[in-house]
Amino acid sequence: MDKRDFLRRLGTAAMAAPFVWPEMATAAEDLPPWPDPSNEEAFWARVRLDYELKPEYINLESGYYNIIPRPTLQYFLEQVRHVNYEGSYYMRTVQWENKARVAARLAAKVNCPPETLVITRNTTESLDLVIGGYPWKAGDEAVFAEQDYGAMRMHFRQVADRYGVVNKVVSLPQHPASDEEIVALYEQAITPRTRLLMVCHMVNITGQILPVRAICDMAHRHGVEVMVDGAHSVAHHPVDLTSLNCDYYGSSLHKWLATPLGAGLLYVRPDHIPKLWPLLAEHDREPGDIGRLNHTGTHPVHTDLAIDAAIDYWERLGPERKTDRLRYLQQYWTNRLRGVPRVLVNTPSDPSRHCGIGNVGIEGLDPVEMASILLEEFRIFTVGIRDAGVWGCRITPNVFTTTEELDHFVAAVESLARRR
Repeated sequence: MDKRDFLRRLGTAAMAAPFVWPEMATAAEDLPPWPDPSNEEAFWARVRLDYELKPEYINLESGYYNIIPRPTLQYFLEQVRHVNYEGSYYMRTVQWENKARVAARLAAKVNCPPETLVITRNTTESLDLVIGGYPWKAGDEAVFAEQDYGAMRMHFRQVADRYGVVNKVVSLPQHPASDEEIVALYEQAITPRTRLLMVCHMVNITGQILPVRAICDMAHRHGVEVMVDGAHSVAHHPVDLTSLNCDYYGSSLHKWLATPLGAGLLYVRPDHIPKLWPLLAEHDREPGDIGRLNHTGTHPVHTDLAIDAAIDYWERLGPERKTDRLRYLQQYWTNRLRGVPRVLVNTPSDPSRHCGIGNVGIEGLDPVEMASILLEEFRIFTVGIRDAGVWGCRITPNVFTTTEELDHFVAAVESLARRR
């Protein structure tokens, strides 16, 4: 199908299909049965039916927020109604027990003891709690990368202003030659005053997966603690906190686990729990009780409950199968654009260094303008990145993305590159 025909069909569908509220959408029981799992394309075509997708554009920006599949959404709405029905009775009886149960299930999925993990609202809350609650002293040093997420970099600057902490900032290569190159980069920034090192499990703007275990082992040899930004990792690619050997780990579950907005997790190694100050004061608890770090006041508890359904859906897809699919979709478009004149693929080609997230730019074309053209002319929604040496659009397909949509995207990028 050529571009004009594709866009004509897309536009026709947009006009013919008005927005339908979730309660009015097709019920899960009205969908066709799941196909034989051995039929790969039929399997993912059936998965796509579980999503309400706007026909006005192709969504290649799942990295900010993964929209919820129908089974999870329906369960979430049921919990909203249930909590509303019981009101204060629910809040004063079983809310904490239910949250602890869901947190324990999450802990099993990322392989850590349940007493070391709590449900938060997002990665920013999780990691800023560690940064802001760490027992800093004047002259202490922190190490992180300029490619790390802005909220955490900003908080490190805040503790520098407040406590006299010295920040050492490194810059990650987009196409590293080896794990040793990355480990050495961080090690060179460490001094006897270094207390905490932050590292991304997966860099949010390029999709590069970093050798976290090797970095943790190196840092620990120097007596330095490691905090890992796993915002994009849980339910995207394997996360085993015991194997990673990190001290702190935060993730956003409304990304690749596809929970409702406002769900995240925080892991803290047991011996570090007592020394952190909580974000908000809690009632008296033992110093080693991670619950003392998790007080946020009254909050939408139905979001906590919906994590259960999101895990159920992830298990139905198969965690390994989902990872393989996301990596396949990313390689599907990046492999075709690598080497195209004036096209810059900012994600490593080594399969061990990437999964579903990719980044691509065009020489001489501002990434924000590129994202605007992709939406207005080609009806592709993504986001432009022009920060920390990265020049391109972040592309984040999801399990509902088709190869036909990616064909259209590749053709659009090739067309833009020819115009430069």
